[in-house]
Amino acid sequence: MSISIKLRQYLDQKQVPFEHHVHPTAYTAQRIAESLHVPSKEMAKSVVIHADGALLLAVVPSNQRVSLDHLKFITRSENMRLATENEFTDAFPSCELGAMPPLGILFGVSTYCDTSLSQNDSIEFNAGSHDDTIRMSFDDFKRLARPTMIDLVDHPGRHVA
Repeated sequence: MSISIKLRQYLDQKQVPFEHHVHPTAYTAQRIAESLHVPSKEMAKSVVIHADGALLLAVVPSNQRVSLDHLKFITRSENMRLATENEFTDAFPSCELGAMPPLGILFGVSTYCDTSLSQNDSIEFNAGSHDDTIRMSFDDFKRLARPTMIDLVDHPGRHVA
């Protein structure tokens, strides 16, 4: 495929510098990171969450898992779980299933981003297909995506008082 039309239009409109990378077909962020030789902490993956009947996008490093407890607390949701593919297929129409970019703003979906990603100068993420990624500065990503920045994973060495 190629970069999602919606994503391409948004990046062009905002005149944001980015790099487009093509890689062998891969279905997990971790596998993409390996094929592109990108550190796991810089490869952002999008996880679709079903929270009280709405979809949310959680963005975390490729080698991490979303803590639903953290997200549930922040959003004050009663019911939260990973969304099924059937629940989010129509929400990201210009993307291959499971290859949506972490810019929920393009699709009317709230985006929550793990704070650890902000420690990177740049991040890489799916561009709407299982063969394409975008690399851009984290600051540009944050400006474009307008995510809520929270701790979405259990970080090593983090102490709770």
